[in-house]
Amino acid sequence: MAQKHQSTADPAPAEPKKRRRVGFAKPDGGVEANECITIYLVSSKDEVGASDAARITPIDLNSFFEEDGKIYGYQGLSITIWVSSISFQAYADISYKSTSDGGKGVTDLKSALQNIFGETLLDSKDDFLQTFSSDGNYIRSIISSGEVLQHPLTNGHDGASTLSGKATSDLEVVRMVMDNPDAGSLYSRLVPLVLLLVDGSNPIDVTDSGWELYVLTQKKDLEHEDVQSRLLGFSAIYRFYHYPDSTRLRLGQILVLPPYQSKGHGRHLLEVIHNVAISEDVYDFTVEEPLDAFQHVRTCLDVQRLLGFEPIKEALNSTVLYLKQGRLSKKTHVPRFVPPSSAAEDVRRVLKINKTQLTQCWEILIYLSLDPIDKYVDDFEMIVSHRAKEEILGKDGGSGGKQVIEVPSEYKEDMSFVMFKTKDGKPSSVELDEDQTKQQEEQLKQLVDERLNVIKSVAQKVQLQV
Repeated sequence: MAQKHQSTADPAPAEPKKRRRVGFAKPDGGVEANECITIYLVSSKDEVGASDAARITPIDLNSFFEEDGKIYGYQGLSITIWVSSISFQAYADISYKSTSDGGKGVTDLKSALQNIFGETLLDSKDDFLQTFSSDGNYIRSIISSGEVLQHPLTNGHDGASTLSGKATSDLEVVRMVMDNPDAGSLYSRLVPLVLLLVDGSNPIDVTDSGWELYVLTQKKDLEHEDVQSRLLGFSAIYRFYHYPDSTRLRLGQILVLPPYQSKGHGRHLLEVIHNVAISEDVYDFTVEEPLDAFQHVRTCLDVQRLLGFEPIKEALNSTVLYLKQGRLSKKTHVPRFVPPSSAAEDVRRVLKINKTQLTQCWEILIYLSLDPIDKYVDDFEMIVSHRAKEEILGKDGGSGGKQVIEVPSEYKEDMSFVMFKTKDGKPSSVELDEDQTKQQEEQLKQLVDERLNVIKSVAQKVQLQV
């Protein structure tokens, strides 16, 4: 073995030993589910992977992943999910460059996605593509055991006729009661879309026979002789007992699938439900925590029904006549402009609109009846402002009712307030300082402005439909 000779007289200085560098991996900051997951609603296998497939925008995907809404342990993660609008089954295509535990583990993606999609999530893409042919008649088959409901072309009650003019011939609403196994099976496939698209929703109890499913479908002629029903939307209604011998209907969920929204389908479904409430003479029809978009459609529908209802027309004429007599600002007391109790009872009995919803519609009815509105706009805004103040501070609108005072807090600034009510209507010893008074006035003005915008928006839409 050869060895390089080194001079003993003048040895070269030894090189210092190189230190081994120890690398530390960067902490895994995770990726938000909203940033790496894309969901499409597809109606054929040709749309799977197509650039023009209908993408849906969930309320918040983050809420399904960890406490902070993030996915950990993946680099270059991309998840594409296709949901079939034919069978309502799904498939997830998951891709990533690598995985590693950066201190917070590796998220179990399959388990997390199953928390959303449950048994509708298929493991094989081939199996998913096969459903477009094997389950092409799924909707028509599963709703065949339900009851087909008629759209209300006319129902014999003033103000209760259809608003869309005529029923679309290819639309059909089928009612399925939850004691029917087919109803529970269908709803179970719709749950993922409910969770993804309806804010704050939870699945209904499919074992409770009080629930009824109203399914809106569209019959579509295929190239072959078969006829396929396409599901456009649905609503879940709960039927309550009302003493002594009646029932009440409460809408718990309603969803029109994204590709079919803004086409009048939600309104069509709501018209049919109204017709059921009237024809079956239930006590009333209510809605559980309506979202703004639905409340807008509902109010437009109810306002037009009320405009043609004789007891309301009489009460409205009396109110409008009073307003046209003079400026409210010159009066020492602004009266409460609410529908008479007798008219409210007639509305509930015939149109099945409850008092809360009628009160929401009443100001819009007044607005539509003040013609020209520009001449009476100041008085109308005073009515809205007075009612808003009542809702916040109580019917007295002064120190004798409820009062809200914001107080400093380190917990949550936007929820830092104290509400109190004075005793026996006597003036309160609690006084608002100048800043608090100004802030309360600004909040009231903001509330009134928002309410006025809603009133004008609904009124404009109703006028276009008259």
